[in-house]
Amino acid sequence: MPISDAALANLPLPTTKAVEIEAFVPLESIDPIRIGAGYYLTPHGQVAAKPYKLLREALGRSSRVAIAKWAWHGRERLGILRVREEALVLHVMYWPNEIRDPTELLPPPVELTESEIDGALALIDSMTREDLEGPQFHDAYTDVLAQIIEAKREDMPLPEAPEPEAAGGKVLDLMAALNESVEKAKASRGEGPADVHEMPKKQAAKKTEAKKHPAKKTAAKRTAKKASGRKPRSA
Repeated sequence: MPISDAALANLPLPTTKAVEIEAFVPLESIDPIRIGAGYYLTPHGQVAAKPYKLLREALGRSSRVAIAKWAWHGRERLGILRVREEALVLHVMYWPNEIRDPTELLPPPVELTESEIDGALALIDSMTREDLEGPQFHDAYTDVLAQIIEAKREDMPLPEAPEPEAAGGKVLDLMAALNESVEKAKASRGEGPADVHEMPKKQAAKKTEAKKHPAKKTAAKRTAKKASGRKPRSA
């Protein structure tokens, strides 16, 4: 017999009607990958105003967050209660089995030199800031969308996409930045030139060489194979 929506809405769980606090922990003890979207909580009526304020004050002074269980979208979820200014925020928290194992996504093993690591650290230092204020952190998509809506309303031409910046613009070349950062780091320590190399281009060089000296027979065979759609015969 199928389970109805009404049955799911009336599961025998205390969290279907309220948020149940299970523990209090330091926020640093939670892996950020487990933290999802956040929602402001508001007290339900005057009766809940005092418990709401009490919990907010206690959490703020303890420098901890509350781990809670709550029902959401037909299932029980884990959540984080924290203080933001004068309000309580409830974040969705993923269960451990919902987090993917990162080992299957790791790149092949590579060797790094100390100079490359020094360069990366120097690059981080040069780009470190105290806040996220500035035009680079502005939501440009919303601005462009508003321009498109206004242009449609006024029956005007739509805004055009900007031309891509030429080489030497503001696009970050990681290897160039690492080279520059490594040189600065080594110069500050009185050491010699850095040893940060560009990525190998052997494969690209081979392709260029093959294009410069094509064999007519080979080209003809390739054309025939492509047209027939068959695999080449073994010699």
